[in-house]
Amino acid sequence: MKDNSNKIKVLAQAALCAALCYVGATFIKIDIPVGTESTMFHFGNTFCVLAALLVGGVWGGLAGAVGMTISDLTTRYVTSAPKTFVLKLCIGLIVGLVAHKGFKLSKEHSKKYTVVATVVSSAAGMIFNIFADPIVGYFYKTYILGVPQDLSKALAKIGALTTSVNAIIAVIFASVIYLILRPILKKSGLLREL
Repeated sequence: MKDNSNKIKVLAQAALCAALCYVGATFIKIDIPVGTESTMFHFGNTFCVLAALLVGGVWGGLAGAVGMTISDLTTRYVTSAPKTFVLKLCIGLIVGLVAHKGFKLSKEHSKKYTVVATVVSSAAGMIFNIFADPIVGYFYKTYILGVPQDLSKALAKIGALTTSVNAIIAVIFASVIYLILRPILKKSGLLREL
């Protein structure tokens, strides 16, 4: 019975995180038109990283992938949905791996250790995204969507800039929110042991 209760809690937390990822990518954003294309500054990655810190890499990655893919499908970024799913899943997996397999973040640690582990884990996922998003975006636009190479290259460079800003925002805000929520969730018995 307790095992089913834990599965339901994890599923509910992951669903809540997916909803936050959707809201962060759909409503808490600034669109930047680039010719016929667009890019954006957004808070979706913040909630993807937070999800991985809270519920682990697999569930956090799925939450980010599902939430932000639905956001893409319901906005002007519909053609980016497959790329978004893969990249956000990878962000969650990397953050979760570093946080919970490397640092054992859900265990009891000193405050300083917890802060460092949280920031380093968040940064690991976002560093991946800084490099992967423009590279995958270039190949995806060129070879899947048929965008001319020169335009894809220019869009990748602009995307690298917005991805870097999004990464900084995600590391700062996800770390702060997690560090605020951690003691509250621990006290209420909702912090997942990984």
